[in-house]
Amino acid sequence: MAKRRCIDLESQRGIGGTVNDKKKVLHRCKSMIVKYWRQSIFVALLCAVFIVAIVIKHVFVPDSDSTLTQQIRLEISETASPETSEAPAASAVPTEAPEEGVYTFLQGPRSWKSRLTWSGKWGRTIYDGSSFGAFGCGFCCMANIYCTHSKYKASPIDFYQYSKKHTEYGGGGAIAWEYMQSTLERVGFQAELKVKPDSYQIFQNQIAGSDSAIVLVSSYNSDCYWKDTPGHYVTVFLYDAKRDKIFLADSGDPEHNRHWVSLKKIYRSLKTESDYQFMTVGQYAEDSDKWKHKEAEGTWVKPN
Repeated sequence: MAKRRCIDLESQRGIGGTVNDKKKVLHRCKSMIVKYWRQSIFVALLCAVFIVAIVIKHVFVPDSDSTLTQQIRLEISETASPETSEAPAASAVPTEAPEEGVYTFLQGPRSWKSRLTWSGKWGRTIYDGSSFGAFGCGFCCMANIYCTHSKYKASPIDFYQYSKKHTEYGGGGAIAWEYMQSTLERVGFQAELKVKPDSYQIFQNQIAGSDSAIVLVSSYNSDCYWKDTPGHYVTVFLYDAKRDKIFLADSGDPEHNRHWVSLKKIYRSLKTESDYQFMTVGQYAEDSDKWKHKEAEGTWVKPN
């Protein structure tokens, strides 16, 4: 373009101008060319600075819109409703205490008269000439174990009738160890009759290795927990090694029922005037259950 303007100047002066005129024209053309390149370089530098500024802005300077968005989100999260902010805590619902799933039937007439939870009409009913409240502890123990460890259900009276039908138990009195063992094995449990070992540690290990146990206690051996009790079957569950305690199901005494008790007190109270002092109960096997009883029958006060 600069050369074209020089040619135009020459054409205006005429091709045949003087030598000085030509020199002036050439000098002027050179000046215009230098000026043109200076302007081009300045424009190029200006463009480069502008591009660098844009890059720096996007790389090193946080976008105001995104910062504002983050602030808004932060404010929303901080001012969220209680339901939203406490949602994670809701997932950490305390688990049910293990003893809540343990059945602990009561056998006596006073419990039924007061309509205590776990008591039943059987407490004041006569069966085969005798009051169930006077002899029903063994049947309560078997019902406790069956309902706790299986998905099936049966009341103490259900076990009373089942034992009469499938063992040599004659009814109307306390059931013997061998008949309880036979009954529990028919309904899917491993049951082993035991005598009181000389070592407490051995007894401790036997209870710890079982799912539950039926024990025969007597205040004649020790009155550290039971009073005026010649002989009584109770059920023990959930041995806690750290505290050396068991969860007690005592059908004959509501004040003992559903309490954590020192295992040493159980050991001391074992009735030695008996062929056996306790029976450990192992894992339930549904395939071995010849009964699979669906409902705990009879009139009784169920827990809420």
